[in-house]
Amino acid sequence: MEACDLDVSSQGQSQARFRHLFRGRSALIATLLVICSGGLLYGASEVDTHTTADSSIAFNQELLDGIERVKASLPSPAIAPIVFNTWVDEDLADDVLETTPSQTFSATDYYCLPAPQPADSTESLGQTLSALGTQVNQDSQSQISQWVASLTAQIESARWPQLHDRAQLSKVPVIMYHDVLPEKEVFFDITPGRLNEDFRAIRAQNLTPISLDQLVNHLRTGVPLPEKPVVLTFDDGYVGHYDYVYKLAKYYNYPVALSIFTDKVDGKIVGRSTLDWEQVEEMAQDPLVTVISHSVTHPRDLRELSDEDLRYELETSKERLETKLGIPIHYFTYPEGKHDERVVEAAEAAGYQAALIMRNDSGRFAGESENLLTIERFGESRFYEVIESAWGGPPLSGFKPTPNFKSPIQRLEIEIDEIPMTLISGGQPTTIHADSRYPLADIVADSDAIAAVDGTFFSLEFLDSNTMIGPVLSQNTGEFIPGDEGDIYKLKGRPLVLMSPQEVKFLPFDPAQHNTLTGIQEEMPDVTDAFVGAGWLVREQEPQSAATFKNLFAYEEHRFRAFWGINMEGQPVVGATHAQIDSVGLGELLMQAGFHHAVMLDSGASTSLVYQGESLIGFESRTVPHAVALVPSGGSSCGVAQ
Repeated sequence: MEACDLDVSSQGQSQARFRHLFRGRSALIATLLVICSGGLLYGASEVDTHTTADSSIAFNQELLDGIERVKASLPSPAIAPIVFNTWVDEDLADDVLETTPSQTFSATDYYCLPAPQPADSTESLGQTLSALGTQVNQDSQSQISQWVASLTAQIESARWPQLHDRAQLSKVPVIMYHDVLPEKEVFFDITPGRLNEDFRAIRAQNLTPISLDQLVNHLRTGVPLPEKPVVLTFDDGYVGHYDYVYKLAKYYNYPVALSIFTDKVDGKIVGRSTLDWEQVEEMAQDPLVTVISHSVTHPRDLRELSDEDLRYELETSKERLETKLGIPIHYFTYPEGKHDERVVEAAEAAGYQAALIMRNDSGRFAGESENLLTIERFGESRFYEVIESAWGGPPLSGFKPTPNFKSPIQRLEIEIDEIPMTLISGGQPTTIHADSRYPLADIVADSDAIAAVDGTFFSLEFLDSNTMIGPVLSQNTGEFIPGDEGDIYKLKGRPLVLMSPQEVKFLPFDPAQHNTLTGIQEEMPDVTDAFVGAGWLVREQEPQSAATFKNLFAYEEHRFRAFWGINMEGQPVVGATHAQIDSVGLGELLMQAGFHHAVMLDSGASTSLVYQGESLIGFESRTVPHAVALVPSGGSSCGVAQ
């Protein structure tokens, strides 16, 4: 491989980014750069396809397979620069430019690969990339995978103002506050001390406050947010928003959104304390603050206004804020949350991209909103209740995820298609093979496990038997036990799970090869744990059909189900359903929840899930001899119930 004759700095920086070109129609160009151990390897290819704002670019399997093969043979670590040149509607191009993140890479030496010829379809691009031959290391692969997935999601965003299907799975609480002052005057006031307590709780519970821009982008595209997001909004423009909210926001570095009605700041409405324009202008210049239009006069019910007065409230407030602050105002908050179809249409006509509502009786998560012009909120009185459920949504599909065994262990309660389930992710996966059958909580009681799910199938011949169906290896015993010759051929093709400190593999079980320690060590030399699961629920991001379960007993029956796997962020996940479901249906739900691989474990009466020593299953489960557990990164001490 020869060095390129490039005029670049030895510490040159290159960015993967969009460039918006105006040539009668809009061209969107994304360049992916890959760094290898010897420098920057690059090639280029183009796709010229026409689409509109309401259609999707076909990032099909041929293209994805091609990129995968390109990554497969370059020196590790490595990247091949790939250019997607896609013609899109000009408005959509603007949206993508505003919302797609940049990735920056650097290298000291630069090398060339032959640049392929421009392609006229994703199929030909995939073939071209396949011909390049290539491979990036896992860290680079993960970074590129996330970027490409984000790019694809931006282009495939839902038709405005609808919410993306993936966003409807997330649980983002938008919290509504009003005045902040030393002594409360009405029930919805809060004190500075209480606000500080809320902000401290956000930090203590590892939540991530996000901006309204981030929320709206998530709702449009389904691009996942940080794992535990929250949006902080403050209505009506009280002076406490400057004296307390803004100061605390800067101290904690939390983004906040302030809803302002302009006649109050102009001094035309006298009552409780008010911000002045100097304060609003100062805050509006801070990236932490989003200013929202809240009408001109804050009428109690926009639904009762004439069409002319309604337009005045929505349009004039927007114009006044934009004139005074010198920034675009994209969002509106309905006074007292009151709205109907006519009011929402007026907000759309006024040019707002999204709008916030409130409800007197209850609130909902943002993903449960009807659309972007009616984003739901919770009153501050429910703050501590709703932040417990905060979730940024399932990871995007992409390439094979990089193993991530260093993230904190976190519990998540979700519901998809009316099936509630608990997912616990993070940490290092391990297994425990007990010396008999015990309640799951007892099996993990003397270990470092933060969470665990019951493991794979076992013999029911004796009540105290720990004999497994198929081969088993667990760290706590260090002993490989082959499967019974009478059973193993019935398990052919089922998922063989292999664990090491660095990775997890899911392979079709081959009884001729995988029933010895030597055989599984050929697949993974540093293997520490092994077992055969009941069946694949999700395999390489694809839910499995009924045909794949073959001779598995009762796979089609509705039962409580236990499972474990790896999500698209490379994290291990254990979980269980709290409603009965068949295996095929569960696979479809887990695919939506962001699993790359998911394996069904012993279910039905054996279904068990433990978190921090507490059983999360609402019935007394059957005793079991095997567990899949999550331990904190760096910890793998596994006790055995005695």
